[in-house]
Amino acid sequence: MPKISGLPKGVTEFKDRHDKWHLRYRAKGRPTVYLKTRPGQEGWHEEFERARAGEPEKAIRTSAKTKPGTISALIAVYYGTPEFTGLAESSRKTYRNMLERFREAHGQKQVATLTRAHIKAIIGSMSATPAAANNLLDRLRILMKIAMDDEWRADDPTYRVKGFKLKGDGFHTWSEEDIEKYCAFHPPGTSARLAMGLMLFTGQRRSDMVNMGWQHVTGDRIRVTQQKGDEMLSIPIHSELAKLLAQTPRTNLPFLLTQFGNPFTANGFGNRMRKWCNAAELPDCTSHGLRKAAARRLAEAGCSNKEIMAITGHQTDKEVTRYTKAADQIKLADRAMKAIGGS
Repeated sequence: MPKISGLPKGVTEFKDRHDKWHLRYRAKGRPTVYLKTRPGQEGWHEEFERARAGEPEKAIRTSAKTKPGTISALIAVYYGTPEFTGLAESSRKTYRNMLERFREAHGQKQVATLTRAHIKAIIGSMSATPAAANNLLDRLRILMKIAMDDEWRADDPTYRVKGFKLKGDGFHTWSEEDIEKYCAFHPPGTSARLAMGLMLFTGQRRSDMVNMGWQHVTGDRIRVTQQKGDEMLSIPIHSELAKLLAQTPRTNLPFLLTQFGNPFTANGFGNRMRKWCNAAELPDCTSHGLRKAAARRLAEAGCSNKEIMAITGHQTDKEVTRYTKAADQIKLADRAMKAIGGS
């Protein structure tokens, strides 16, 4: 864009490092204002007069495709924050899907007009999916904090709004009977059996399991760098898993491949595991439930929370406790009594 001559007093033009021209207003006793409009453009006069008065319009972070001040614009801002970009890829995908559904329903509403009653009504309408409702409420709390930081509003309408009380995390923990039934249907040498072994004997998430391969094995240990939290683990290879791996070609990188010889995606594996469980008549069992079963087994074996965390990669005792609630009460009670000299 060519340089402009005859600019108003106090307005100067400068070129940035990308060779683009910009305008700014500078005057003694007034803040420097970088002007968005140029002489002749709509809004120029109003913007220039605000700059002269020392009352520049507050810049609102938003997206060019969204209307300023709306929920849609706020979500666009969130996508560019460290709170979002710093998440694992799987978490970003989950939260983006959730927020895009919310955006479609409420995106054109103004952030400033949201009330606590609105938030309660939105969350309350999701009673059929309480876990999803609680996850959305967590995202809305983050959005409202961003809105307050950027002065889109002065208060937090999510304050003291309660989510639903949940029992566990909604995923069935595989019992020993479930495991036996699955193994009886899917014998060693099948992808289905290898998948179960990798999940059960490493305690990892499916997003980490699908990447495991021979390149991660050194001696009798397997290395895992978890996508969520970037936790690095070195886990001993269980003897049962070693037997399954002995039947796995060393050309497979990763261990588990689709029927077309390609690596699984996390979602693709989840869908395949659903089919394998259905075939074994285990409709309540999932890949995530195997991770919980691994933690349950460790708890029943007398492992401490720290020891369990060294396998699963959980960061807090609270997270581990959620996973080990299904530990067999009778086994734990018998072991506890023996520990104090009981018969």
